[in-house]
Amino acid sequence: MVTAKIIDLSGNTKGELDLPGVFNEVYRPDLIKRAVLTAQAKRYQPYGPRMYSGMDTSAESWGSGRGAAQIPRITNGNRAARVPQAVGGRRAHPPKPEADRTEKVNKKERRMAVRSAIAATIDAELVKSRGHRFEAELPLVASDELENVEKTKDVVSFLQNAGVYEDVLRAKDGRNIRAGKGKIRGRRFKNRKSLLIVATCDSVLMKSARNLPGVDVISVDALNTEHLAPGTQAGRLTLWTESAISSLGGMFE
Repeated sequence: MVTAKIIDLSGNTKGELDLPGVFNEVYRPDLIKRAVLTAQAKRYQPYGPRMYSGMDTSAESWGSGRGAAQIPRITNGNRAARVPQAVGGRRAHPPKPEADRTEKVNKKERRMAVRSAIAATIDAELVKSRGHRFEAELPLVASDELENVEKTKDVVSFLQNAGVYEDVLRAKDGRNIRAGKGKIRGRRFKNRKSLLIVATCDSVLMKSARNLPGVDVISVDALNTEHLAPGTQAGRLTLWTESAISSLGGMFE
């Protein structure tokens, strides 16, 4: 049985808690990667040209006997059109909007991937290998009074006392301008992922902590592999509330 220390808003230990058996799950990076890629594939937006793109032209072939190639040419002119090798012509093999770009994963494999990603959050070496910076002892479990914190400055004070605020600063300093044309398409900056806070669904903390750089706050019933393993890499620095741990045991056992 794995135990965790419960810390209060001052960062002091106020008790211990037995973690659910889900934290003993085997680490399966292959299943975690499949589950994350499947979830991302479901959000793909269909793309491709319209059906008659490059075809709405008056071009017709001159036929044989004129000493010229028999490709479609615009009426009252000799410029080639419609065919793929002509300027402004149709695409030979364009992307099809009706194509199915989604991926599939078995239900049991997806559930095992979530359990494996949860168990990876208490492996200090795995968390550090993702680049997270912290001084606290894993797993991080906060008392339920954290869920009632209404001001962001109080959340920052708690993270400093807990020894994980350095990772928030790492995410803040790691914000860079994206290379390529993506920066003129509404995604100018690349942001780093920092702390993941798991609380109950009706927590005030979801508003008070959501503005911190790289910090995500989600309810325990919304846990998925994308939050626990950004970029398919498991071992995200995660902070649990006491009630979230209790709910976790009922969900996966």
